[in-house]
Amino acid sequence: MAEKDKDKEKQKKPKAEGAHPGAQKDRTGKQSKKPKAAATADQDGGGDDAPAQPAPPARLYEKFKTDIIPALQQKLGVNNKFAVPKLEKIVISMGLGRFAVEGGEGKAKFQQAEKELQTIAGQKPVRCKAKKSVANFKVREGMETGVKVTLRGTRMYEFLDRLITLAIPRVKDFRGLDPNGFDKVGNYNFGFTEQTVFPEVDGSAVTFQQGMNITVVTSALSADHGRELLRQFGMPFRETSKLDR
Repeated sequence: MAEKDKDKEKQKKPKAEGAHPGAQKDRTGKQSKKPKAAATADQDGGGDDAPAQPAPPARLYEKFKTDIIPALQQKLGVNNKFAVPKLEKIVISMGLGRFAVEGGEGKAKFQQAEKELQTIAGQKPVRCKAKKSVANFKVREGMETGVKVTLRGTRMYEFLDRLITLAIPRVKDFRGLDPNGFDKVGNYNFGFTEQTVFPEVDGSAVTFQQGMNITVVTSALSADHGRELLRQFGMPFRETSKLDR
């Protein structure tokens, strides 16, 4: 019986003494496993190349927190800074219904316009489909008639910054935005007749002009509050509207 027990111990020893791939022996002869975090860092090539800090916030967002909120509190007579109107989202849309009924050539133009909108917004657009059939326009229910992008957060503020500082100054014969383009709850609607006002679009590669509509959605409770919010951001409104002429 004693010999059998010795044989069993000999068979068990190699399994127990089998070295782990990441194990190391200390001075006492015991095995010590390598920490998982250190092993992961070695596989990745070290943690020195990782960014120490996250990307900085958008410039207009910092301006909103430091300058625009106190200015609106004083201008609108609001004591609570959380009651100050703010931006919620920006929606960019293109109506491409005329290309949807042209067949193969129209499909290529539809895809090109979709790529240009993605370049402008920095986000993949969503295709919009017709909700009902209209015989006069040769549109059937379910047909793709346009694309749109909804921007929020950092992308929203970065797009608004590029819109005010780069795109609007490139508009020909620009005389200011219409101040009466607001609805009753302070959302602003305006548009461009061509996509080349954005410097991200290569003008030499553009084969057709495509306009777009931009909707700036705010948390304002009236048109006056929404107008003052966008004016603080730097929106170039003209003094008089077309309706006042």
